Amino acid sequence: MGIVIIGFITSFVIVLFATPSLIKVAKLKHLVDEPTEERKLHSHSIPTIGGIIIFAATIFSYSLWFPTGSLSLNENSSELVQSFNQFKYLVASLLILFFVGVKDDIIGTAPIKKLGAHFAVGFILVVMGGIKITNMQGIFGFHELADWAAILLSIFVYIIIVNGLNLIDGIDGLAAGIGLISALLFGVWFFLTKDVSLALLSGCLVGALLGFLVFNFSPARLFMGDSGSMIIGAIISVLAIRFIEHDTANLPSFLQDLHVPLLAMSILSYPLVDTMRVFFIRAVQGNSPFSADKNHIHHRLIRLGYSHRRTVITLYALNFLVVTVMFLLKNLNPTLSFVLLFIASFAIYLSPFLIKLKDQ
Repeated sequence: MGIVIIGFITSFVIVLFATPSLIKVAKLKHLVDEPTEERKLHSHSIPTIGGIIIFAATIFSYSLWFPTGSLSLNENSSELVQSFNQFKYLVASLLILFFVGVKDDIIGTAPIKKLGAHFAVGFILVVMGGIKITNMQGIFGFHELADWAAILLSIFVYIIIVNGLNLIDGIDGLAAGIGLISALLFGVWFFLTKDVSLALLSGCLVGALLGFLVFNFSPARLFMGDSGSMIIGAIISVLAIRFIEHDTANLPSFLQDLHVPLLAMSILSYPLVDTMRVFFIRAVQGNSPFSADKNHIHHRLIRLGYSHRRTVITLYALNFLVVTVMFLLKNLNPTLSFVLLFIASFAIYLSPFLIKLKDQ
């Protein structure tokens, strides 16, 4: 536990003390987001390169405190080799996303090029790194997956999570807060399973995001940009896949009966539901799924008169509510639990659309 706390503190302190200088440099070099488009919710220019400090703090802290001497509380050397190899491929992948994201934040990048980068990263993580979902654990009757199916599913999961975190980054503190909640819940799980390496990665990301929220929570002084949302999405996708695949033998008995893939979905429910919803709307309207609009759930809350702070806190609470619903479904058949969780998630997140706007 000690090394996880040290990693958390290290990344938090780095972000907290380095970010003011980053904001100053961004303003001097005019690396800012101007509120020139109707969909923008801020009223003045704000630096957009916060992803640089999130990336630097997380990777530095994780590299510095990586437990090479004792990977887990069980000191399993085979797990050490596996985690070190996956760490190697994760760093290589994050470097690709970092440079693609920084370029997009500064001068823009075509969506097709970003998608190409995602497929490259998906290949590195899933095929080379072996970070993939191999068992559906009974959902729709599927258990062990063929290798080709595991690869395709895992790359799809990676792309959905990364784009989901990127798409919800439209209001102060939302993407960073949802990423923090996800990393925190995954981190607690990994600690309970005695996997210090993954608990440390989660802790480093939590520290970086908590420090970033000091500057990103409304009223924001810094945006994370695509460099930040893609970095967070990639790390969260790795944590989610390892979470699904992890041995649960060391967990407390009340957690061992959970449908782990569904728990992962509930933790990431907000970006998943919002992404599916806006992609569906854009497809129906004949628009590109990557075109920007004001159809997100947070836009609806803003139109209902919620402040930025009240909006993000509401969405944090709804995210925890969906996780609670998952715990209530743990004794049901996996397929039935999936269907009920799917319905409950959409019902919870789309509830703001049942409230009539004041001007209607």
